[in-house]
Amino acid sequence: MKQKSLITLLLLIGINANSFAQQTAAEWFEIGVSKSRTGDYIGALTSFSQAIAMNSDNAASFYNRGLAKAQLKDQRGAILDFDKCLDLNPRQADAFLYRGMSKVAQDDNRGALQDFNRAIELNPDDALGYLKRGTVRAKMNDFRKAISDYTKVSDIDPTNYEAFASRGVCKQKIEDFQGSIGDFSKSIEINTKRAQSYASRGYSKLKINDFTGAIQDFNKSVELNPNDSDSFLNRGLARSKTEDYRGALNDFEKAIQVNPENFQAFYGRGFCRSKLGDQRDAIKDFDQAVAINNASNDAKVVFSIKLSRTVLDELRNQVQDRSRVSDFTDERSESFFSRGVSKAKIGDAKGGIIDLNRSIELNPTYAEAYFMRGMVRSSINFQKEAVLDCNNAIKLNSKYAEAYYVRGLIKQALGDENGGCVDLSRAGELGYASSYNAIREYCN
Repeated sequence: MKQKSLITLLLLIGINANSFAQQTAAEWFEIGVSKSRTGDYIGALTSFSQAIAMNSDNAASFYNRGLAKAQLKDQRGAILDFDKCLDLNPRQADAFLYRGMSKVAQDDNRGALQDFNRAIELNPDDALGYLKRGTVRAKMNDFRKAISDYTKVSDIDPTNYEAFASRGVCKQKIEDFQGSIGDFSKSIEINTKRAQSYASRGYSKLKINDFTGAIQDFNKSVELNPNDSDSFLNRGLARSKTEDYRGALNDFEKAIQVNPENFQAFYGRGFCRSKLGDQRDAIKDFDQAVAINNASNDAKVVFSIKLSRTVLDELRNQVQDRSRVSDFTDERSESFFSRGVSKAKIGDAKGGIIDLNRSIELNPTYAEAYFMRGMVRSSINFQKEAVLDCNNAIKLNSKYAEAYYVRGLIKQALGDENGGCVDLSRAGELGYASSYNAIREYCN
């Protein structure tokens, strides 16, 4: 039976090798580019990976795979590919630019700033480099340097409405409200359909006591985006300044409808109700404003991922359904493997582990048995032991995508966010598309 299994395996390998041999690295690269253009980033990633497997010295393959990973929100994986691209081609400005963008998505603003600086050094006429550097400088509260970057963008590309709008926001931050109005007006002149530009200009007009002009801008903002709670709030503030308390009351109510946690809108509505003589309801609104504000101030922002046993069970079942046994060896390790899986499915985790232990004893190179034992262990919350089993499965099969996937999820559950995301990225790189759902949920 061993001989028959080996012959079958060699035949399968031969068939796969012939099919892959039909495509060169350059052809796989072109297929990847075509798939990227159509938005099939998972297919593109697979094609670029095949090109890299055939030619690992092509910087463009790593660069384009990095772009595909970034589109799939796998920022850590993208950074690793851009790293490799820059090892091969240290003067590729776009690789620095897009690596910086991935670093921003990971909140590594200082690292991103270094990359944007280098991208601009290599390509000083690229407006996007200045735009992105301005954005990261603004995030770091360096508003004056950000303004300088946005000015450079507008010099290179006078039609870039985003640069004018962003410069206007930075001017608001340094309380140059009059100057910001000119920037928002220019942004609106270029793009008349962007609600946020009207809202921002309205806010600046509100700050310089141009209440009529502010109301007009907020009218346009809510027309373009009726789900903007802050525009209703600010229009209510402007109307209250003109003593139009009923109009303001209506705006505050709309702000609350859109966002029931908008404590400022409750305060504004309470103020208007008080002005209109409705003191009882005004008090209720003030109480609500205080309660929401206190809850917001007391809340601690904690990023924590804990996978429940139910979720891990579902993941185990999802992956185990992909396992198939085609041939049997004389050691009967597959029999113990299959019986162990069946026992686990009916809830006999202990019996399942005993059978999987026996399967591994009979065939210590049986990667699937390690992997399935890890799944059973994870289902009874032996997560560290499950990681060890995934480690062994990966040692035996370095392309075991499902093992990377599940190990990544378990690492996340154990608090190793970076290690988990790296594993999920590797699983996706190996073709396990479900990884990108987990990456979008846990790694960004």
